[in-house]
Order: sequence, then structure tokens, then C-alpha cells
Amino acid sequence: MYLQFVLWDLSKSSVSVEDLRGYLRDYAVEAYSQLPGMRLKMWFANPERQVWGAVYLWDGAEYMDGPARVSRAVGLIGYPPTSVSVFEVEAIAEGDSAYENLMALGRAFG
Repeated sequence: MYLQFVLWDLSKSSVSVEDLRGYLRDYAVEAYSQLPGMRLKMWFANPERQVWGAVYLWDGAEYMDGPARVSRAVGLIGYPPTSVSVFEVEAIAEGDSAYENLMALGRAFG
């Protein structure tokens, strides 16, 4: 398995974190949920620092081209990610969470 971090510095973009939350609600969460080989994608933001990004968990490196088929982020933001990093997963632990399902959790869904 592979972990991928994608990060944008939004300081040069005309879109805000709130604009991108709409993109999540209206399109991205559903579109990414259909990608083969992607176990998880989690978006994150820090509006005060104008940072937007995502963390992916992939079944294998051969699936990591999936975002190119569905992403609209570069078009919305106006430029490619500021930083992209990929790591091999060493271990995973799943805790006893209060949330049975992670789908549609987060600030984008209110």
C-alpha cells in the first residue's frame, strides 16, 4: 500500500477553501469514491494559512494515476499542487471509532 500527500498553497489562487468545499459536496467526494484501487481519500484545509490538500491511501502504485481521470482541482485552483509526496505504508491500525462510516463527514458537509 502507498500513502500520498498532495498540498496546495492557495495564496496565488482566486478560489477559497469555501469554494473548494462546494467542489467536494457537489462533485469530488462522489467521483473519487468510484476510483479503483483507492482505499481512502481525505481532504484537509487551513483557511487562515491558505492551505488545501489531500491524503490518499492506495492499494498499489499502479492505481495512483486515478486522480488524473476525475480531478478538477487544478482547473479550479489554477495551478498544479505545490507539493506531492508518496510513501510506502509500513503498518496500519484502525481504532474503535464513534463513526461507522467516514463517507460525507467533515466541514464540507456541515
